[in-house]
Amino acid sequence: MTVPNRVVLPAMDMNLSHDGEIESGDIDHFVARSAGGTGLIITGCCAVAYPVGCTSRKEPGLSEDRFIPGIKALADAVHATGSKLCVQMTHHGKVARIDTLDGRPQLVPSMPKPPSDMSAMADCTPEELGKMGAINEGKKATYHEATKEDLDWLVRMFAEAAGRVKAAGGDAVEIHCAHNYVLGAFLSRYTNQRSDEYGGSLANRARLTCEVIRAVEAEVGDSLAVIVRLAGQEYGETDGLTVDEAVAAAKMFEEAGADAIHVTGTALNAFANFTDGPLPDKVGFYTDNATRIKQAISIPVITVGRMLPDVSEKMIAEGRTDFAAMGRQLLADPDLVNKLEAGTPERVRPCINCYVCVQENFWDETPLCAVNPALGDETLLPFVRTATPKHVVVVGAGPGGLEVARVATERGHRVTVVDKADRLGGTLWFSSLTTPDNGRLLKWLESETSRLGVDIRLNTEATVASIKALDADVVVVATGAVRERPSVPGGDLPHVHTGDTLRALMTGAGDTSQVPPFLRTMAKLGKLSGITKRPALIRAVTRKFLPMGKNVVVVGGSLVGLELAEFLAERGRNVTLLEEGQQLGVPMAMPRRWTAVRHAKEHGVVIHRNATVQRITKDHVEFRVGDQTLTAPAAMVVVASGVSAQAPLAEALAGVVADVQVVGDAVSVDYIEGAIHTAWKVATAL
Repeated sequence: MTVPNRVVLPAMDMNLSHDGEIESGDIDHFVARSAGGTGLIITGCCAVAYPVGCTSRKEPGLSEDRFIPGIKALADAVHATGSKLCVQMTHHGKVARIDTLDGRPQLVPSMPKPPSDMSAMADCTPEELGKMGAINEGKKATYHEATKEDLDWLVRMFAEAAGRVKAAGGDAVEIHCAHNYVLGAFLSRYTNQRSDEYGGSLANRARLTCEVIRAVEAEVGDSLAVIVRLAGQEYGETDGLTVDEAVAAAKMFEEAGADAIHVTGTALNAFANFTDGPLPDKVGFYTDNATRIKQAISIPVITVGRMLPDVSEKMIAEGRTDFAAMGRQLLADPDLVNKLEAGTPERVRPCINCYVCVQENFWDETPLCAVNPALGDETLLPFVRTATPKHVVVVGAGPGGLEVARVATERGHRVTVVDKADRLGGTLWFSSLTTPDNGRLLKWLESETSRLGVDIRLNTEATVASIKALDADVVVVATGAVRERPSVPGGDLPHVHTGDTLRALMTGAGDTSQVPPFLRTMAKLGKLSGITKRPALIRAVTRKFLPMGKNVVVVGGSLVGLELAEFLAERGRNVTLLEEGQQLGVPMAMPRRWTAVRHAKEHGVVIHRNATVQRITKDHVEFRVGDQTLTAPAAMVVVASGVSAQAPLAEALAGVVADVQVVGDAVSVDYIEGAIHTAWKVATAL
């Protein structure tokens, strides 16, 4: 099989099929990526025995001929754009939710062990727990240890499924042997406790997958490429698959007839280690494991796991992999490959690694993308050019304001952006200190608004008079949220900071009137030297020098407070985090939240939930948890609570400008996802 380039869209479940049949929404999704230049398109999970072994009724099936027309329509559409189609074949084993709903036991190699750590569930909101519970309809899974007859049937199901892919005109199949699905469960020492010829030694544990490979090869011959998806390592529990075992398994799979190995990773407990596998939070997380496998086999290797373009180019150039699989990055920008090929990598809209997309799978919904509102509904693009161009004035150069400017300009409007700050980004700029991926989004927004010629005016205060003077047809208010000091004794002390005053301290920009004179001087020096305009430099410098005391209390354990607590703890501060509620990290997507809480603890952050601040003194914070009154030392207090959506300028402009819109945190505090999505909605309706 020859593909036009080395970029692969790996399998990600979109939940757009109906009763196992691929429909137009699925086709539109994949074709957007193939038309965007992606060389090989791999579908989401397709069930070899649908509905048996399924995790969703919205996943495509491969077990009946009625599924062939949908696969053929997808293959034809992908081929029409010059790409190749691979269909991933799965049986979900112990995560086959539909088996439970339909009253069937889940097929497993041996009885599953309970996970050792479920503490992350404490940070799931009641609504989230309710949604996860609802899709299980109150039913609990039961299990059936596979017999030889079951395994013979399973091998036959994989072979017949591959035959249907061949009949539909597909180019490849991918046999899924990872992520706790049944083949991966047989391969793992952790999940396979059998004592027969399918358990014990690695050769025995790999036997079932080898039988599937041989049966598939016998069914399709050379008409389809056969890829095996293999975990290079399992994370989170003892006795998981090691990289040495993965290397040996890859050799066995090659001998059995596999044409390529797709290296991924598996979290044995998704609630504790989801951001290790299957969706890692570290760039190029599986590259070392993929390199080990590449060195041991002669067939091509595909590497997944935050394979950003620069990492991918380096890996391929060094001969450490043959193909780069870019999943979430292609959700964020389906035109990624075309933009790279055109020599315009700065035009690639980046994935910000926020896990909003995959969170939807936890309750069987179609994934969303924080930065790409068209995900799941590709009919929203291309933008419709307006027949009545307007002058749109945007107040605020944060993510919401810049996205309004970008989309409105693409649609043919004339846009002027004003912001009182000395730099673009608003809170997005500041958040890039703790979350570097946010900086990549800001850089893209800057690049796109510059390319489009948007008139951006910094250091410009927006008033009713100045807006009126601009003669706007539409004003979009994107001024962000309001952050208030705590209404407790000591809340107005100079060492108590809101996000706004802390930003002024760290950047030398904004209102520094509440910052002590010494710290104001340090902020000014940093500004003069250029350090405070460069988030990466601030991150580096503050690891050695941070102008604040040793003990810090962060009030509010939501998204901002949790990330800030970790940032300060990494820089040697003794951090106490006080959260008035039970859950930390809301509204982060769950996998990111679970990891953020774990990392904060690992860095030594002392966390108090259900904590109410009573008063603040010059050297400590007094708070209550239940009927206990406690204190925490505090040379600095950072208030990350008390955030509210307000847009006083919009109210003041009522009757002055005919059309006033509000986007982002000024209308609802939903951070980057809310900013981009509300901006998109307003800008496409202008």
